[in-house]
Amino acid sequence: MEESADSSGANDEFPPEKRLEAPNHRLIEAGIATIPDMETLRECVAYENAHQNRTQILRRLEWKAEELRENEN
Repeated sequence: MEESADSSGANDEFPPEKRLEAPNHRLIEAGIATIPDMETLRECVAYENAHQNRTQILRRLEWKAEELRENEN
């Protein structure tokens, strides 16, 4: 995988609203599964809290945070 020199530019390609406002549940799960780092995850949690605040989505984001933390070690 190639990263751009501007890491914020990568997030602009697939912002939280695209990850979490997909037309079906499977696409939302895929959007969460492809979160690459904690910064993007935090943006998604903030977006979800500010907009729909769906418990199931927040739980999946929590699981993704645990996965990212495990991979850091």
